[in-house]
Amino acid sequence: MTTLRRRTSVDKHLLLLATALMFLLPMIWMLSTSLKPKNEVFVFPPQFFSMPLVWNNYPDALKFIDFWRYFFNTLVIAVLSVVGTLVSCPIAAYGFSRIKWGLREPLFYVCLSTIMLPFVAVMVPTYILFNQFGWIGNMNFLWGWGPLIIPTFGGNPLYIFLLRQFFLGIPADLTEAAVIDGANELQVFVRIILPLAKPALTTISIFAFVSAWTDFLAPRLFITQKAQYTLSLGLLDYFSLHQTEWTYLMAACVIFVLPVMTLFFFAQRQFVEGISLTGIKA
Repeated sequence: MTTLRRRTSVDKHLLLLATALMFLLPMIWMLSTSLKPKNEVFVFPPQFFSMPLVWNNYPDALKFIDFWRYFFNTLVIAVLSVVGTLVSCPIAAYGFSRIKWGLREPLFYVCLSTIMLPFVAVMVPTYILFNQFGWIGNMNFLWGWGPLIIPTFGGNPLYIFLLRQFFLGIPADLTEAAVIDGANELQVFVRIILPLAKPALTTISIFAFVSAWTDFLAPRLFITQKAQYTLSLGLLDYFSLHQTEWTYLMAACVIFVLPVMTLFFFAQRQFVEGISLTGIKA
């Protein structure tokens, strides 16, 4: 019996290892391509790593485009998007979960239904709206990035749903005791609910950061000034009509994904905890 359990455990771990390797294969290929000479990118049969490794591809890739300007632009947009998410979504989720008021449930389901509405369905009217505001092509960096940042202060239905589920899992006795002691709704929200919701807040922060960091369609639509480009747009500069700098592009992509990987590495415990606790109650 013990041998059977051990064999089953080994089989499960081998399956998980094979699955993980399958997901890591594109990353490994990207890393290997970033360290190859230019004339060995498309050799056949394919080789993962060619010796010697060309480490100069990385500094050359950073010089090929205005990399650090694009990096800074993306970082500012991503951070402000996280701020907008943390300002708007917890308040809406608190209203949908802990405060009793008329039409609460119908309006929540209306909010939830907008998750199924893709960005491509609203991008034309959104573009027209922001163009009327004068934000499209605006040389002012803050207003030029407005179409990417300001909507995050209006909330995201998915993040509101996750936070609402988490708030429903907080015992009502805690908030009722605070109300008996004289706390108002704002004090209950700030002093009790938010400190207890750190895992869920970390989860939506990671989601918001990754979404803003990797977004391509919205910046491509709203940003027209090259000085305001994000990294996802800047990577297009590695493509040209006659030649694509594949080694430089892969080197830049490796650096592009490092902040996301680093963020998840340091916040993975709270991220997993937040995901696991957001479905406790319906």
